[in-house]
Amino acid sequence: MGYNNKGASRRDFVKTAAVVAGAAGALAACGRDGGPSQKTDESSHAEPSGLPITFAGYPYDRVQPLIDGRVSIEGCSLTFQKGSIGDLNTHVFSGPQTIEVTEVGLHPYMLAFANDGFRDYSLLPIFPLRTFRHKSVFIRTDRGIERPEDLRGKVIATPGYSSSSLTWIRGILEDEYGVRPEDIEWVVSSKTSDAASGKGSKQENVIPEGLTVREGPPGLDESDLLESGEVDALFHAVEPRAFVEGDPIVARLFADYRQVERAYFAKTGIFPIMHAVAVRDDLIDRNPWILEAVFNAYSEAKKLNSDYLAKLGWAMVSLPWFGQEFEETRRLMGDNYWPYGIEPNRKTLDALFRYSYEQGLASRELTMSSFIPRPWSFQSNGSNCERCRRNRVVRLSGKTAIRRDAPMRFGPCGRRAA
Repeated sequence: MGYNNKGASRRDFVKTAAVVAGAAGALAACGRDGGPSQKTDESSHAEPSGLPITFAGYPYDRVQPLIDGRVSIEGCSLTFQKGSIGDLNTHVFSGPQTIEVTEVGLHPYMLAFANDGFRDYSLLPIFPLRTFRHKSVFIRTDRGIERPEDLRGKVIATPGYSSSSLTWIRGILEDEYGVRPEDIEWVVSSKTSDAASGKGSKQENVIPEGLTVREGPPGLDESDLLESGEVDALFHAVEPRAFVEGDPIVARLFADYRQVERAYFAKTGIFPIMHAVAVRDDLIDRNPWILEAVFNAYSEAKKLNSDYLAKLGWAMVSLPWFGQEFEETRRLMGDNYWPYGIEPNRKTLDALFRYSYEQGLASRELTMSSFIPRPWSFQSNGSNCERCRRNRVVRLSGKTAIRRDAPMRFGPCGRRAA
């Protein structure tokens, strides 16, 4: 089980995004259809007369057109604020709530909604971060762990316990390999070597009853626990420091995780969701059109980036076989392989609802109708997508509704309307 296929560490992905954005910005400088620009930290744009909005998150390529001003939220004057997910979760669930539109952890939001009655922000079916999670299981190579079933009876470290990534890992292991959380002794590290995620929120540190869980030694992060032999394995959203530095004692359980993850998608149709976008409720109450405007803007930004990757990714992205990877991804997952909206993500969301409840994290099993407190109804629109021609997203809240005669640029699947 030698370590290979490391890929880029998520601890560096913010920096990587900025580098890619800078390279592509040279091409994009003369027009709207080019790649992302270099604006990644804070920027403001749009007409000063628009509704002032601060939106926050990571500067992903699929969000970059919103950051650099090629796309705007209609009727709004935007200011972008870069933030780490742990800090953004805390800001939303227990902080000052000064950000109107923000990226949040999907599962932490679910726990705040189900367990704490949280209703200050409404979730939109916009998912800026999603990733397969077989890659996130790390092992010591001297503990006889050759396959997932070998994790039974082992001691496994996690930084926190109830983040989106960890909930997905446990759910996948139980569904696909029969390894239950009860089969494992858990050690929650006192800190993490991943600075990019920020300090975990309360909702990322929920420990269910009925498990063997203990806290790790003070001052040791998850990588220290694995290196020292305190634990046999580690579940973590990012590569631990020891793995990044090439310590041969640490490896991925799934060495060829790309093949395993592709097979998982082919079998289940699930592309795990990590983060979503939420809008502050008092803003929605005063401006009931804002939900559709935000959905349209994020969808248009994603569409611009997808078009750019299809046309110029082979030249502008620093991967020698990017073109083949892009083509193979679309063959397996479809042209719209990163969908927004409810229907194309229902199976994935239902899986996480179930995992959260079965793992003793959510106090009740959420459903789509209960989870979206401000319902979305559907009527015909002019989308190029057959599904979206039948189903136009319209938000209803009390006695107010988005104008039904207003053009909708994107349907529930995230494809551009005609």
